[in-house]
Amino acid sequence: MTDQPFVWEPAQYRKFGDFRDRPFFDLTSRIGAVAPASAVDLGCGPGNLTATLARRWPQASVVGLDSSAAMVEKAQGLTVPGLSFVQGDIAAWSPLAGASAPGAPPDVIVSNAALQWVPGHRELMSGWLATMHPGAWLGVQVPGNFGGPSHVLMRELAESSRWRKQLGRVLQHDDVVAEPAVYQELFLSGGARVDVWETTYNQLLQGENAVLEWVRGTALRPILSALSASEAEEFEGGYTALLAAAYPAGAHGTIYPFRRIFMVGEKQ
Repeated sequence: MTDQPFVWEPAQYRKFGDFRDRPFFDLTSRIGAVAPASAVDLGCGPGNLTATLARRWPQASVVGLDSSAAMVEKAQGLTVPGLSFVQGDIAAWSPLAGASAPGAPPDVIVSNAALQWVPGHRELMSGWLATMHPGAWLGVQVPGNFGGPSHVLMRELAESSRWRKQLGRVLQHDDVVAEPAVYQELFLSGGARVDVWETTYNQLLQGENAVLEWVRGTALRPILSALSASEAEEFEGGYTALLAAAYPAGAHGTIYPFRRIFMVGEKQ
């Protein structure tokens, strides 16, 4: 599994923005905090979604954290009262550092489609819950589609004799995230009342090689960073053919089922 030593491209990530944004709102709509003093968005990306938290809770100090310098630079162009962004590693972050002041754990912690990149994220979540105060909220969404054709085909091609030497274990595998019941037990053991659910979005993607364009913004990033330009073009050529067979385009576009796992808990 990769430890994310690759470069993000904010513009590519923001393609299919509506499809990437909807799970964030489905997640945060279940967070019942009324007037939190502080909130943190771990893995905030280009910051556009983090900004909605600052608008929702105008009295709060809202901090977005991301490991990508390019993402943080993009996010810092947003000007919303109470909103700020920092570059940092989720694995090294602690609620005890606070969203606004040391020793003051945030009232709301959000992580949307980021923890799947962080090895040992379930242990991290348990640690966060242990330090959260009663009434604080933790909301997390992770993709649950690592067993889907787009990811399986990518891994199989990367592990083929042609690419095994260059790519090795660059890619994440199907056990990178847990099933919903595991997360539910994690929250309950951490003293939180929790709501856990999953949704499969049948995303109707438009354009040529639509699924390839989707994964170029996320799952394919480690491969594109590990290969030379000519090698990346060769890999994409083989992968595109596999995707075309797995996700045939229809008269109205290409249907790409995308499963996501949600969990929202309030510390008791």
